Amino acid sequence: MFVRRAFGLVMLLALGCAPPPAPERARSVSPPIHSAVASVSVVPSPSPSPLVAEVIAPPKPAAVSVTEAERVLFLGQTPADVTTACGAVTPDEERIRCLIGRRYDGDQVAVKLALDLYARSGDVAGLQKPEMFDGGYRGMIELVPELPTGKFRQHLAWVEEGTRDFDTVYSALKGHYRWRALTLRFFRSVKRTTPNGFARDWSYAYNVSGSLLHSATAVRELMVHEIFHLNDETHGDWSSKTLAKIQAEVIKKCGKSTTCLAPYAPNDTIVKGGTYYAFHADNGPWEYAAELAVRHFNEQRTALRKEKVQKPFKCGPAPNGTAWKLFVDEFWSGVDLVPPCP
Repeated sequence: MFVRRAFGLVMLLALGCAPPPAPERARSVSPPIHSAVASVSVVPSPSPSPLVAEVIAPPKPAAVSVTEAERVLFLGQTPADVTTACGAVTPDEERIRCLIGRRYDGDQVAVKLALDLYARSGDVAGLQKPEMFDGGYRGMIELVPELPTGKFRQHLAWVEEGTRDFDTVYSALKGHYRWRALTLRFFRSVKRTTPNGFARDWSYAYNVSGSLLHSATAVRELMVHEIFHLNDETHGDWSSKTLAKIQAEVIKKCGKSTTCLAPYAPNDTIVKGGTYYAFHADNGPWEYAAELAVRHFNEQRTALRKEKVQKPFKCGPAPNGTAWKLFVDEFWSGVDLVPPCP
């Protein structure tokens, strides 16, 4: 489990110190989450992402086991009829498909989304266990399992759509990076809209009531952010060892001034009432790095679409180029689809 970073963009740290206010997207004009959830009659098409590239097959990571799949789907309370129907099914992949079908039974659109997600990426979409979540200055927040069906189905559709982009972009980069075969754990925060999501142990938890999760883009970017944290840890906490000096130098130069920080900010996430998330005083280099991962993904995605990348991060003021190269070399074997700076 992540201690410093498990709660990603919502910065709900479990260290006993009060975290800063939740971030908000600068220049965001999207409707709040309740209006998005209220209009989910149209589910995004599961057709492949319109990216233009010849890509290699994604690497095949260790698959989610039957035991873990059943645990995330039924939280240790598998109904007897499901055990009877799926218990003897072989091989493991078919048994997991059986379990997914039974879990989402009653919402055939959600069944198809969950099965398509598993067939393509190896991800198993299930439930986060109930817990009282330490929200720091927000107090304790009750999290309850919430299957992404019915009025919450749109969230599953956005996740499935986002993982298609992951496959296309990340496969093209041939890096040392894992984004597949995750357990996805859906939940709802009672009378609250945070945390939006958090990652631990190759599992991503998703809040169907999250304040930031109101569009396919927002969902995709939060997942990119959180999946980076998982990879960062497996690379020996690379961000802490490599980007701390860069982050500190920028903060020393600009302080909390958003005007000064803007050219150095990898992404446009701004803490409500504060400054850029990547440079907030309470955030370590791992958050600067996760925001860099989002910027990197978006730029590579644009390049694969054969579109011009506007204001490439690496072409901004120093030390942007240095941070970019360190990131690309560590996780993507030096592969960068964005053209060199003029």
